Amino acid sequence: MAFGQQSGPPASPRQVRELLALLNDAGHTDFRDARGPMGFTQRQAAGKFTRDEAAAFIARLQGNEDGTPFEVVPPAKLSAQEQLLRHLPAEQLAAELRRRGWTVTEPAASSSSGPDAGANFGP
Repeated sequence: MAFGQQSGPPASPRQVRELLALLNDAGHTDFRDARGPMGFTQRQAAGKFTRDEAAAFIARLQGNEDGTPFEVVPPAKLSAQEQLLRHLPAEQLAAELRRRGWTVTEPAASSSSGPDAGANFGP
């Protein structure tokens, strides 16, 4: 199969229209606009889907098993600075914050449940 080719029968025009209508209801103008949030490939962003792909995206947008509607949320994109800070050792980050006049306390070991749990920052 050539790069970017569909791996199955194409979606029917009715499926494509239904998918576009659901994307419009979710706040997108077209397939390209929804590419990032929905995870579309370049081929799908051009409106080309297989029957199975279209059915899966339609089901995803209509809701899940418990009846709650699917919420289209763009993925969080971290800036270069945010990526750098995530990899910075906590001790080095705390030292830099103290150098700038901030008060930094170490979180209690028993209460930490996430990367920011117990963080106590103040100017």
